[in-house]
Amino acid sequence: MGHHYTLRFRLFDMVFDVSTMIMTVLTALIVFIFMYAMTRKLETGVPGRKQNAIEWVFDFVKNVGAGYMDPKKVMMLMTLGLTLFLYIFFGNQLGVILNVNTLHKGEVSPAVMDMLAIANTPELEEKRRAVVEHELANEGVHIVWWKSPTATPSVTFGLALVVLLYSHYLGIRKSPGGWFKHTFLNPIHILEEFVIKPLTLPLRLFGNLFAKEVMISFLLSGGLLAALPLFIWLGYSVFVGAIQAFIFLTLSMVYISQHVNDEH
Repeated sequence: MGHHYTLRFRLFDMVFDVSTMIMTVLTALIVFIFMYAMTRKLETGVPGRKQNAIEWVFDFVKNVGAGYMDPKKVMMLMTLGLTLFLYIFFGNQLGVILNVNTLHKGEVSPAVMDMLAIANTPELEEKRRAVVEHELANEGVHIVWWKSPTATPSVTFGLALVVLLYSHYLGIRKSPGGWFKHTFLNPIHILEEFVIKPLTLPLRLFGNLFAKEVMISFLLSGGLLAALPLFIWLGYSVFVGAIQAFIFLTLSMVYISQHVNDEH
């Protein structure tokens, strides 16, 4: 089986992954449509099934935050918490419910070849181009179109960056002096705030989702013999996706609480 590639392009000296961009926007649309559908015609009396479901999600996120800060602060963070949890949860599941890629053999257009071979340096680009040409002439090249956006490090690092910057913003707004003292006067805190948190928060999510999708792709290539293991793995992947959304939400609330709680 040939390697799996994604189409990429360079703009303003930055590399953009086409499938990641598509799936990032699609996940946001799914979250928007889900929230719109679930919150239409809310009732103050006896709630229906949709209202019960969205209230359960709301209470779940609120209870996660309530374990680390007082209820008033949690309510201020509900929009962020709900968005993070739903976006990561749905994004994690997209790579489970569907796997879309196209197989290409022989020749591709120069534009497609450029998008397949793009790399950080001209030397690496030439090597990558040679590998792609070899695979096109033999087993073929698989171009991936549908995947979990959270299986891409740029997405998980972007999510983590938003959370960490917002936590520092809240700390500065609460007490500039207290934020500076907590963040910079202890070497351990400097290491924690600027090395450990920015690395562990996104890498944990990315690593689990990337490994999940690699395993799904491997099992899909196994034919009928891999049908039962694939079915079991897909069920486990749904569970992993939900757990990872919960973990990311929990750690986000923990990191924010360290800057907004009174003891800090």
